[in-house]
Amino acid sequence: MKPSSPVQGPAEVDVVVVGAGIAGLYALHKFRSRGLTVRVLEAGDGVGGVWYWNRYPGARCDVESVDYSYSFDEALQQEWNWSEKYAAQPEILAYLEHVADRFDLRRDIEFGTRVTDVVLDEQTLRWQVDTDTGRALTARFVVLATGPLSNANTPAIEGLDTFAGRVLHTSHWPHDGVELTGERVGVIGTGSSGIQAIPCLAEQAQRLHVFQRTANYSVPAGNTPLTEQDRQAQKADYARRRQLSMASGGGSPHQAHPRPALAVSEQERRDAYEKRWALGGVLFSKTFPDQLTDPAANDTARLFWEEKVRAVIDDPRVADLLVPGDHPIGTKRICTDTNYYQTYNRDNVELVDLKTTPIARIDAEGVHTTAAHYPIDTLVLATGFDAMTGSVSRMNIVGRDGRTLNEAWREGPKTYLGLGMTGFPNLFNLTGPGSPSVLANMVLHSELHVDWVAEAIGFLESRAAVAMEARADAVAAWVDECAARAAGTLMTQANSWYLGANIAGRPRVFMPFVGGFGVYGKIIAEVAAAQYKGFDIIEA
Repeated sequence: MKPSSPVQGPAEVDVVVVGAGIAGLYALHKFRSRGLTVRVLEAGDGVGGVWYWNRYPGARCDVESVDYSYSFDEALQQEWNWSEKYAAQPEILAYLEHVADRFDLRRDIEFGTRVTDVVLDEQTLRWQVDTDTGRALTARFVVLATGPLSNANTPAIEGLDTFAGRVLHTSHWPHDGVELTGERVGVIGTGSSGIQAIPCLAEQAQRLHVFQRTANYSVPAGNTPLTEQDRQAQKADYARRRQLSMASGGGSPHQAHPRPALAVSEQERRDAYEKRWALGGVLFSKTFPDQLTDPAANDTARLFWEEKVRAVIDDPRVADLLVPGDHPIGTKRICTDTNYYQTYNRDNVELVDLKTTPIARIDAEGVHTTAAHYPIDTLVLATGFDAMTGSVSRMNIVGRDGRTLNEAWREGPKTYLGLGMTGFPNLFNLTGPGSPSVLANMVLHSELHVDWVAEAIGFLESRAAVAMEARADAVAAWVDECAARAAGTLMTQANSWYLGANIAGRPRVFMPFVGGFGVYGKIIAEVAAAQYKGFDIIEA
């Protein structure tokens, strides 16, 4: 067993929270403020979750900094100063470390402690939580704050283990950085992390080979420094900004055009796209309300995007490879970049099309495709995550009748509201499948979920009840509703990680709730107001 961090808390608590990222930190603060005893178990050696692990060059949030921050404390909102429109990883991590210190959270977090087993005692309805350090706890409630993007996906490529050079994964980048000057570097993957890292790697490497299987849509961040005047204006407007964000489709204050894309003139449509292009990033997919439901509307966005992108790529043949042709724009999360497409104009950068010449194997010296051999010194895997369910599936979670959560989710995740599961009383999953999850601002989403769970625990206390458990009929109805909402959009037309399509053998199920963040918030509030309809309340 590896040594654990110093243990200062009891082995029996009210709540165990798994993960000390954005959701886990707020959960600790919220539950503790309600008088509950709480322990947070965190595999890393520090707080931050995805922002602790993802330190690759260019790592940056695609939600504006002012919005990608906690809203629960007005003093915190007013005291913290963001330096950029879209914060980079070091600044986001510094913010989360500040939150941990400001609210004295570290004393209830056990770092370097990975949860291995979460097992229900059916007699007491308490959970036993075991870890890889040998530390064991029991808790009445378990809250999974592991995050939907925290379990790295390493591709099964023949010969990868024989490569003699350095292999790096973007989600496990060395904390002290990597020196790549003069090296031949290969990057496999052109999703969000690859698109952010590639321009930075190109500035260091002697030669950069980008191995692309699938082209993705990316929109320039348009990142700018924030002036003191900018910050003061944002802070003065926080109340309105948060109100708009909580009612919006994605957790930001920016509203879609009030009319459908094809109901306005070509000039008005173009002006709207130009405005969103200047805003930068993922919200381009929400310029018009029908962009992800009407193929014709989607096509207007795609053509505008293609015109913009082709204009900055010198070689039309390279542009052809970088323009997606297999999915409507926005049906995979639009990436956010800084000079990504311009990077392919550099003499030291080569794009390798894996659709026509797939990787055959890797040897000690580099990468073999079916057409050529590429000598590599450092290989970067920008291959993303086993998203939405990967981190949960790594734990042996055992509920009623000895049934594991992995067994219950064999055909795809089954939740009620994304929060509760049949057979797993008092076990809550935050910001995962069945909720808006990665389709929304994860900070406000985390607050929404934690606040709901805190109120649910308070409801149980007021009733002197032991537990709450999602009913099977409520789970089935919610799964059907989520599927029907997804089917009513263009989202299912892409082989995206929203459906688990990047993981071999994963059931093809669209996992997030697509109805919008504000709509979802109203639904879960109505459930709570109706005394948690859809849940069995188990009396003492």
